[in-house]
Amino acid sequence: MKNSYTEKEQYYGDYLALDKILDAQFPESEARGVEAHDEMLFIIVHQTYELWFKQIMHELNSIIEIFNESEINDNSASLQIATHRTNRIIEIWRLLVSQITVIETMSSMDFLDFRDLLSPASGFQSYQFRQLEAKLGLKMENRHAKCYYEHQLTEEHVEGIREVEKQTSLIDLIGQWLERIPFWDDAYWQNFEVAEGADTTLHPFWATYRKIYQDGLSKGEMSAISMKDFDALFLGKGDLTTRLSTRACQAILFITLYRDYPLLQTPYQFINKWLEIDELMAMWRYRHISMVKTTIGMRAGTGGSTGASYLKGAMEKHHIFGDFARLTTYLIPRTKLPKLPKELIDKMHFSI
Repeated sequence: MKNSYTEKEQYYGDYLALDKILDAQFPESEARGVEAHDEMLFIIVHQTYELWFKQIMHELNSIIEIFNESEINDNSASLQIATHRTNRIIEIWRLLVSQITVIETMSSMDFLDFRDLLSPASGFQSYQFRQLEAKLGLKMENRHAKCYYEHQLTEEHVEGIREVEKQTSLIDLIGQWLERIPFWDDAYWQNFEVAEGADTTLHPFWATYRKIYQDGLSKGEMSAISMKDFDALFLGKGDLTTRLSTRACQAILFITLYRDYPLLQTPYQFINKWLEIDELMAMWRYRHISMVKTTIGMRAGTGGSTGASYLKGAMEKHHIFGDFARLTTYLIPRTKLPKLPKELIDKMHFSI
């Protein structure tokens, strides 16, 4: 709804619509004449979560808009803006994790004063948060205990989430962006020295890198991960479940390995920040699990879920950017990195 005061001089309370916000808490216990002092805290904490979810959605939509462009010039402001706004999302998530400390001041007995009055309402039914997960790339079929979503959310909200899923998610847009990063043009590799014993049928860099990685495995310097997995991820040989294409996997590994070059620093920071967000979301779920166990033990959730057990399953399964973290398995020490051709090194410095 349009703010009716936008064409007048602003007054603090009017600009923030404080009359609506501060009059939006309606404790059910108060309506029923039940003494439950902490229900007000419970309401305000969850309303605050929803406001921050709205801000995260605002930032995320702008990042998605940037990555929907067919070209993102790293010398322009677009990628820097996306990285800056991603960092803001990180700070909001840190705040959301720490906010659990506030609600933990409510004891089990304080919660039991009004818990039964909430049923079947549940934080599980947060439509904004479910939309947020879908925009990031979590599909309905990949959700833990997806039957809850179909039965505990309204038909309108389920349909709304499915509509979001039809859009290109952030992780898919990032994958498309990574595929466009031009590192493998033949002109850059004319003077590249291929490692002895490397597969000459491969691109010069990957022939050398694969040989170094395989040698490291044989010497026990790295985890004994199957070379079949390496070949599937980075060479497209074989089957390995991942949302990222072979070219996108190559780009992430290359960016991570050579991130000290100026042109790669911002892409590296952007990718790494989404790994941090994935971790913060898992940490938020973990703190929620601990709080639920302390507050209601093994009781079922008010919305009909299995409570702490459901939250644990969601924490373990709902990692959206897990493929980014997975690729760190295949890093090698800096001292063993293939020396890049001068033509490519020059390309990865900003012009002065």
